[in-house]
Amino acid sequence: MTQSLPGEATSVGAPRAAKGPVVNAAAGFTLRALPRMPNPVKRLLLGGHSVTIDGNTLDTTLQLMLAGQKAVGIHNGLATSPDVGRARAQLRILAASFKQNIPVARVTNLSIPGPAGAIRARHYRPTDDDGAPLLVFYHGGGQVIGDLETHDDLCRQICREGVLHVLSVDYRLAPEHKAPAGSDDAYAAFVWALDHAGELGVDPGRVVVGGDSAGGNLAALVSLRARNEGTRLPALELLLYPVTNYSSETRSQTLFAEGFFLTKEDLHWCRDHLLDGAQVDAADPRVSPLLADDLSGLPPALVLTAGFDPLRDEGRQYADAMRAAGVTVDYREFGSLVHGFANFFPLGGGSATAVAETISALRAHLARA
Repeated sequence: MTQSLPGEATSVGAPRAAKGPVVNAAAGFTLRALPRMPNPVKRLLLGGHSVTIDGNTLDTTLQLMLAGQKAVGIHNGLATSPDVGRARAQLRILAASFKQNIPVARVTNLSIPGPAGAIRARHYRPTDDDGAPLLVFYHGGGQVIGDLETHDDLCRQICREGVLHVLSVDYRLAPEHKAPAGSDDAYAAFVWALDHAGELGVDPGRVVVGGDSAGGNLAALVSLRARNEGTRLPALELLLYPVTNYSSETRSQTLFAEGFFLTKEDLHWCRDHLLDGAQVDAADPRVSPLLADDLSGLPPALVLTAGFDPLRDEGRQYADAMRAAGVTVDYREFGSLVHGFANFFPLGGGSATAVAETISALRAHLARA
């Protein structure tokens, strides 16, 4: 195992305080330069060092991104501050630092009735939208951070390249709203999309649920609840490196505890905000779909994981468990990538290739739906 880790974070304990605007601007400049940088230059900047763990070698672009963040003093983690408000703001800044503003035919902000009030949502419409499918999308961020803006470019890319509608859902977040508030909103938004398919201009028979990380967790929970309550099932569930089990620790959580964007510390921070004082605990299948007694009868699933991700193993375990229950599963692991690669596609490298493959697979599955 080679451990040349220029991007490895060295802190322990609570996430570090966020850095100031000058540091953020420097980090943004570094990220914007990555897509234009030839691979030999990237390798030169890394001193020829590579990172190989568990048989996978880290993507050069992501390795340089992590090294660049460390060089300008940014903590390599999802939550850059113990303060929730500051952590949310910093994730928005990171997303904005390489935002492409990808054009789509139309973007409309909506308000959807929810179990505890209105749910904000954003509808992305493709150019060729005659009877196109709809992806009801739930953003990642541990159900604590993340919003419509942090995942705007990803939704635009899926809409444009996938030629499908995307409904991005701004569900309630912890710690203000403990579990299962987020999944209740996610389910309400899915049911609303089914009921309003005609108004949205989508094919009512091809409504998909999907999301990344905590959003993948919500998509899995929506699929389970739809089956349990006799609601029309999603045509497909798209699970990007999903959280599937809050109650146990996997080998990948130990292997990639630090230095690869999402840290074990982040996982604990998000879990504590979501579940401490909640109506459900970590072993409840209403938050941990891997622990459901029965996974049969679920819609087909496209499950994507990353080789350098603490969540890798539980995503793989969920894919295996669904397949064992008779569910059709297309499982793909991108061994060279880190958690969050779906948002890093503007940087180029393996992340861009993986997102293109994911969208192509999504289109292929929907063509058969």
